[in-house]
Amino acid sequence: MDLLASLFDETERQALSVSELNSEIKAALELQFAAVWVEGEITNFHAAASGHWYFSLTDGDSMLRAACFKGQNYRIRFKPSDGLQVRCRGRITTYEKRGEYQLMVDSLEPVGEGALTVAFEQIKQRLAAEGLFDEEIKRPIPAYPRRVGIVTSPTGAAVHDILTVLHRRARSVDVVIIPTLVQGEKAAEQIAAAIRLANEHCDGCLEDAKIDVLIVGRGGGSSEDLWAFNEELVARAIRASKIPVISAVGHEIDFTIADMAADLRAPTPSAAAEIVARSEAEVLAGLERLSADLGKSIEYLLLAAHAELQSLEMSPVFAEFPAKLREAGHYVEGMFADAQSALRSRLNAASDELQGVTCRLSPLQLSVRVSEHSERLSLLQFRSKCAAGEMTNGRHAKLERTMAQLDALSPLGVLTRGYSITQKLNGEIVRDPHQTVAGERVNISLAGGKLEAEVIIAADATE
Repeated sequence: MDLLASLFDETERQALSVSELNSEIKAALELQFAAVWVEGEITNFHAAASGHWYFSLTDGDSMLRAACFKGQNYRIRFKPSDGLQVRCRGRITTYEKRGEYQLMVDSLEPVGEGALTVAFEQIKQRLAAEGLFDEEIKRPIPAYPRRVGIVTSPTGAAVHDILTVLHRRARSVDVVIIPTLVQGEKAAEQIAAAIRLANEHCDGCLEDAKIDVLIVGRGGGSSEDLWAFNEELVARAIRASKIPVISAVGHEIDFTIADMAADLRAPTPSAAAEIVARSEAEVLAGLERLSADLGKSIEYLLLAAHAELQSLEMSPVFAEFPAKLREAGHYVEGMFADAQSALRSRLNAASDELQGVTCRLSPLQLSVRVSEHSERLSLLQFRSKCAAGEMTNGRHAKLERTMAQLDALSPLGVLTRGYSITQKLNGEIVRDPHQTVAGERVNISLAGGKLEAEVIIAADATE
């Protein structure tokens, strides 16, 4: 009020700079409006790269600029958008460089609808548009897992309920607890990290030590308590998991983003344990039922086979069979006798032939035959030797006559009588002087060797 009074004081003549005036106005506004609630519709919303939010509030008649810095808006569960009716708490301040006042927002919530509900719908729509909830990408849950991983608080009621059910229904199932916070600001990060840790364990361990299925959840609570399971990073960690995930958050009426992203939703942690560990007693009972059914089936088949055997025993074919068997025996005996008779005949004929051959091959007869053949062989050898000598002499005489004829016709023989052969350098034989020209070089073959000559006077020059 002193500031406003001084503006109208005629005795006050000292002027303020614009910056000083804006600074004093800012101090007065921040003192007067340090904490106010304002309700209106969001317009011109802009999320800056720095993480700050800038927007305006309007009631249709007036407009108020507002800003929510990164250090404050990370606590807000939903992302504002144009047209959303909200209730803001903050303080009035001015932007001194422009002399504009604005509302610095500390808290923001929708009007008529909870902030968590709005945030839930926003996350749900965004992830559904990406296909993270599609049934086609859901992994099957193993029917009989050997090792179950539990991502939850180690001191909560959920882990106690799960262990109780597993102990009662399937004591052979191993349990691996991956402890994490399940509510609070850091809970979502820890849950996502626990899911990744379980997968890293499976990547580096032996097959027998791998986790077959993960139960991610907690016991009941308020919407705020369960909110960590609605965070986007938890949903993405569930979908990135190589291990099938069962979501078991709260009670049956509670529904979270994790339930939609998981491969299977269980209404409670106890129900999740019931799903992953079918009762061993049920399995044994089923085996006993199958064993009883198998015994009955075998007994029925035996009775049917016994009845069929009795029916076959009374069949006429078994009465006729002995007679047919005797007839077959007689037939075989007859065939055997015929075979023996034929064999004796063949043996007698062979014996007679052997005796004839033996007589022909006696030592005396063999000696006479050998002498005859020896004399004949000697005669043939003498005749062949004489014939070979006559043939050799005839061929030698013919060869000498042929050689004499060749010598008479050979050009070399002509050369020995003083003749010569003249050839050009290309090998052409010179038979006529007209084939040469003056200065041309020729080769002359004699009986004792060759000469190289040059034509001095050509034939045409002498004419």
